[in-house]
This record gives sequence, C-alpha cells and structure tokens, in this order.
Amino acid sequence: MSNGATKPDFRPLTIAIMTVSDSRNEDTDTSGQLLVERLEAAGHRLGDRRIEPDDKFRIRAAVSEWIANPGFNAIITTGGTGVTGRDGTPEAVQPLLDKTIDGFGEMFRMLSYEDIGTSTLQSRCLAGVANGTYIFCLPGSTGACATGWDKLISAQLDIRTRPCNLAELLPRLQEQ
Repeated sequence: MSNGATKPDFRPLTIAIMTVSDSRNEDTDTSGQLLVERLEAAGHRLGDRRIEPDDKFRIRAAVSEWIANPGFNAIITTGGTGVTGRDGTPEAVQPLLDKTIDGFGEMFRMLSYEDIGTSTLQSRCLAGVANGTYIFCLPGSTGACATGWDKLISAQLDIRTRPCNLAELLPRLQEQ
C-alpha cells in the first residue's frame, strides 16, 4: 500500500494478444493493435502478439504454448467468436480451460447490446482460467475489443479495482 491508502499499488501483468483471422496482417489488425495500445496505456506488459488463421488446432496450439509459459498472466484473443463455419475460437479454447468465467460472456453481451442491439446474440465470447492464466476471447471487431477491454477486462486486471478483481486472485489460481 502506498501512503496509507486503502488501495494497493498497481501491479503490471504480462498479457499475450492473438488475432484470429484469415485476412488480417500486422498492418490491418486494428483490433489487435487497439488491445496492445490499451494494455500498455494501462501499465501492463505485452508478452507476445500473434495473428493466427481461423483454424482451431493452430489457435489451440498457440494458446497452449502461452498457457504453459509461467511468465504470462493473461491471454486475450480477438476474432473467431461468431457463428460462421470458420469461427472456431471458442471450440479451440474451451477444452483448455480449467474453469470458465461465465459472467464474462453474459456481461459482454449485455454491454454490447447498447451498441449493436440484438446482433450481440451472435457473439460467443468467453473467458476462463487455464494453468493459472486468464483467457479472454473477444469478437474480432475493433468496437467489440474496445468494449471488452474498457468495460470489463481492464478493471478486472487492475489490482486496485474494488471491491474485488481477478488480478488479486492470480496467486491463488493454482491452489490445491
């Protein structure tokens, strides 16, 4: 704690960003870039950034690699959460999760409804924990990434958020 304040000092986390897309590259990945800018502006560290095609096995392999790395606290994916035949991010990530955070998808869709109305029901975004690492799967639009980071993820990955947050639970995620 600093200066007797009731809030703890900020603790930066290391976060990996994955864009799932068959068509985006480093120059056109506005959603991934938004997430990188937001996490760095918040004081967190970018651990890695990748663009993977809409292939559930490649997504799963990359996320598995990051989960196995004890240096990463969180992973955020963007893209592949819709209902088309190529959208497979939830199917790639779900089997890796030790626990799901069901409220994340529910809250995201509630907040997204304010911007896009009933089209939010098409989002299959999800969150969970795997091997002590938080994983958040967001839709691919830049607006959805802004909603996810600004209204949900940023506060939960900030140990100063009260009354509670996911960041303060990090040391306890692998308790037996």
